[in-house]
Amino acid sequence: MNVLEEAIIFATKAHEGQTRKSGKTPYILHPMEVANIIATVTDDLETMAAGVLHDTVEDCGVDPKEIREKFGPRVAALVQSDSEDRLSPKPPSETWVERKEESLLMLSNTKDIEVKKMWLGDKLSNIRSFYRIYKEKGPKMWENFHQKDPKIQHWYYKTIADLLSDLSYTDAYKEYVILVGKVFDNQI
Repeated sequence: MNVLEEAIIFATKAHEGQTRKSGKTPYILHPMEVANIIATVTDDLETMAAGVLHDTVEDCGVDPKEIREKFGPRVAALVQSDSEDRLSPKPPSETWVERKEESLLMLSNTKDIEVKKMWLGDKLSNIRSFYRIYKEKGPKMWENFHQKDPKIQHWYYKTIADLLSDLSYTDAYKEYVILVGKVFDNQI
């Protein structure tokens, strides 16, 4: 079994019983979509595996050391690059901007193109989901998020587009930019 296949099994078990914010969709479909998007911009199995595993630390309580032991230092580093520190005792809505600023700082400082490819996979999957919800609920969609202000959400997703611009040759990046426009242009 290769590293991607092992990561799919591990992530499926880690996310068992979880659903996306809609409460309907099994959560594992998001990391699988992330890996699929990553596969359109690289053939690196470790980056795809990290895409599948990217939320296991942040959302499932998996210890980063376990990722390192099972999948190696490269996959662990990629997963960590897209994991936020949620250890604050404050509610997530109060730390949202701070967490995003820390993540953006890491992204702006990376020289690793595979980190950027993984971020593109994750954020494209997220903005696709936002677009589906926006078409259904309109601006009321933000009521279900920790950050309810679309202007602040737009700042985050637009900044990501700027920081990933060296991937602008990819269809995934082009789709990301289009969907950011469709989600936010009528809301800000």
